[in-house]
Amino acid sequence: MEVEIKLRLPNKEAHDKVAEALKDAYIETHDQENFFYEGSEKELNKARVSLRTRFYGGDKKCVITMKGRQSMVGGVGTATEVEEDVDPAEARTWLTNPDALLNLQGSDILEKLRRDLKPKHLVCLGGFKNMRQDYNYEGLKMELDETSYEWGTCYEIEIETEDPEPTKAKLEAFLESKGIPYKYGTKTKFANFRQRTLE
Repeated sequence: MEVEIKLRLPNKEAHDKVAEALKDAYIETHDQENFFYEGSEKELNKARVSLRTRFYGGDKKCVITMKGRQSMVGGVGTATEVEEDVDPAEARTWLTNPDALLNLQGSDILEKLRRDLKPKHLVCLGGFKNMRQDYNYEGLKMELDETSYEWGTCYEIEIETEDPEPTKAKLEAFLESKGIPYKYGTKTKFANFRQRTLE
């Protein structure tokens, strides 16, 4: 089970203030492309499952992720999540031939998908880009995101933690001490993508 703190930042100015405040704790930046897949008869949606391929730095790396439905309460999101590294060049071909992903052999994720949901075909839904900056915050990895959809941009902080409430309280105190506005996240990036929102 993945547990993440998700705090939404209102604009680029707030995003840049976080980056400036944490510049001494900066680790690295990831240029991500995210693409999502659905069964031809909406089998994944009916099961409240999402299937994603994420490319890093063009085609330097690619990861398949299957998530269960995420619960978002008070800025804390929980969801089941399974990931596998795959060949980026092969993964690029799935964008135009998603059934090749469905029939991928040697993948526990796709084997489970075929066994449990039995989709006849997969379709690629499209996706969005995300620029993610990683920082060391209180011994945890903080992810500062700038997510670009066709209809606008969202800014967000994410921290994966097994102890969300104390970590969230510290993060909120930190932001408030720097005069950085925020609010609790209410939707996942995938939900914003599917509903064409910026929440």
